[in-house]
Amino acid sequence: MEFRTDLSYTKSHEWVKLEGDVATIGITDYAQDALGDLVFVNLPEEGDTVEVETAFADVESVKAVSDIYSPVSGTVCEINEELLDAPELINESAYDAWFIKVEDVTDQAEFMTAEEYEAFVESEAE
Repeated sequence: MEFRTDLSYTKSHEWVKLEGDVATIGITDYAQDALGDLVFVNLPEEGDTVEVETAFADVESVKAVSDIYSPVSGTVCEINEELLDAPELINESAYDAWFIKVEDVTDQAEFMTAEEYEAFVESEAE
């Protein structure tokens, strides 16, 4: 299981990378592993607004459909269109397969460091 130290994490298993006023968002390696093989991704449109801890996308695996929650509030400035045709990229490399980029960030969830998130995942597994 990979935990990248240059990212922040949420309790709902999303990662976020803040660069200036743009937040790049995806799901963690732990989340993709728990979901199993992903077969479909539903993403918002560019220009849509997202709100902290509100679902902005969903992923469908062979097991179930799961909501993806935004760790920030702001406006979607870019979506990863590659995932629409190849959702398996998330399973192959969760931290390279970002979902959306959000600009004009006005609010954010409580983030964890890689070390805190790893401890959180381990405590959930018990």
